[in-house]
Amino acid sequence: MDKMKLIESEYLKKDIPAFNVGDTVRVMVKIPEADKVRLHPFEGVVIAKRGNGIKENFTVRKVSYGEGIERVFPMHSPSIERIEVLRSGKVKRAKLYYLRGKVGKRATKIESEEGKT
Repeated sequence: MDKMKLIESEYLKKDIPAFNVGDTVRVMVKIPEADKVRLHPFEGVVIAKRGNGIKENFTVRKVSYGEGIERVFPMHSPSIERIEVLRSGKVKRAKLYYLRGKVGKRATKIESEEGKT
């Protein structure tokens, strides 16, 4: 085993659920405020995943008050408390950048695997 992979394996999170591009997830992010830490949810569609190992990250997009917001999260970041998969989506692309041009329900509605048989 590589020495780098051996060192990186100590910092990898073990409790990350399996999710893919097109899934709707809720990422609970730790926000430090004064002397305590609060959890802030960021819920949206995963539009991209890239990297591997400790350098793996994913992009989540949501539409809030008509404005599209994207946020890139490192997969194994200590500022992420947990990731919840809310809905699984079936997509035919690895990157869903075309959702940036969509508005409203078209931007969030992705066919689920359960609906298509």
